[in-house]
Amino acid sequence: MPILNTDAAVRVEQNGTSTKSYLVPFILVTSLFFLWGLANSLNGTLIKHFQTALNLNRAQAGIVDSAFYIGYFVMALPAGFLMNRIGYKKGILIGLFLYAIGAFIFYPAAEIRVYSLFLFALFIIACGLAFLETAANPYVTVLGNPATADSRINFSQSFNGLSIILGPIIGSLFIYSTKEYTNDLLNEMPFEHAEAIRIAEAQSVQMPYLVLGGIVLFVAILFAFTKMPEISSDGEKNASFKGIFRHRHLVFGVIAQFFYVGAQASLWGYFVDLKLGLSKLHNIALVEWLYPITADSTSTAIASFHASFALALFMAGRFVGTWLLTKFKAHNLLAAYAAACMLLIGYALIGEGLAAIIAITGAYFFMSIMFPTIFALSIKNLGDQVKLGAALVIMAIVGGAVLPPLTGLLSQGNMQHALYIPLVAFGVIFFFGARGYKVES
Repeated sequence: MPILNTDAAVRVEQNGTSTKSYLVPFILVTSLFFLWGLANSLNGTLIKHFQTALNLNRAQAGIVDSAFYIGYFVMALPAGFLMNRIGYKKGILIGLFLYAIGAFIFYPAAEIRVYSLFLFALFIIACGLAFLETAANPYVTVLGNPATADSRINFSQSFNGLSIILGPIIGSLFIYSTKEYTNDLLNEMPFEHAEAIRIAEAQSVQMPYLVLGGIVLFVAILFAFTKMPEISSDGEKNASFKGIFRHRHLVFGVIAQFFYVGAQASLWGYFVDLKLGLSKLHNIALVEWLYPITADSTSTAIASFHASFALALFMAGRFVGTWLLTKFKAHNLLAAYAAACMLLIGYALIGEGLAAIIAITGAYFFMSIMFPTIFALSIKNLGDQVKLGAALVIMAIVGGAVLPPLTGLLSQGNMQHALYIPLVAFGVIFFFGARGYKVES
């Protein structure tokens, strides 16, 4: 299937006779990156919010990430096998319906305030996202010239970066209370008063997740009525894992992705706590100018605005990275960005106050290209095993379940100790960009 020279409209010449535009499918698939970014970015809000709404400590609240990423781990391989047989479109529809169901479960979970039901809802959402990511990431890489697959997937992932800015903003405006509460403060109140506050705090998540579920269902309807090209070979339907681990670059890519998602979940999940612990009284000037910070804003809400600003840098890094990938080799840029993250997080470990927060915020910019670039490098030259290889890389997202609880434990004595996990993770990613990416069997 020879590829024509185009990136924007994504045209592929088929059978040497006709040319078909994949622009509309490309736009629809790119919308999925926005949707799963929104679900991911809300987790940091939930981790902070559930500590008071459900009377949890930081480590217990960190299980939010564990439940979420275990869903990826459990469902990634079944999603890969199933999509080999039913195709991308049906797999995407299954993922969207699971996502919507999980979002709707938040309503009864908030009514009865059972933490395990919230965790189950997040698990169902993540199972849906496993289908979406297993389909969308490789789908984007084949909708066009293979030589520009790295740039194309980073472009689509840029819309993931756009959506993750919204999570902290939604948390600050619609979920967090207008008054600051802590477990210690609530425990000093009469039980009935404290219980009423906790009920209100828990129910504040209902409307945002009902709206999210409705949006996801609408996108599912668009997919259902849009003709999507099925780009796959006959061999993919009968592909197996036999020999797949002989691809060393795939193995190293799975390991790198495990550590990246663990680092991302740790930083995103604990950024608000880091901001409150390191620099509660001082704010980045640009944040004060951009966001609606008033004299009545709570410290938690202000910290959430800082988290949103950090995620804005993450999005900017995606767009800048997409352009840089047209100038530099993907593995070189990945290694350079990983090295920058190591330097910034290393400084934040030994620094103090606002300077340490600025260093962590800066790391978000350099984290930006890591997930899509690791993904694209990992599944190169896999042939008929590409969907199965993609499923393995998506399964590595379980790093977001394994590493954040460790981060939470390390943070108990000193909040800055939470940064040891991301520091090690970026070292692993640097190795992958420098050596592990090489395609060798």
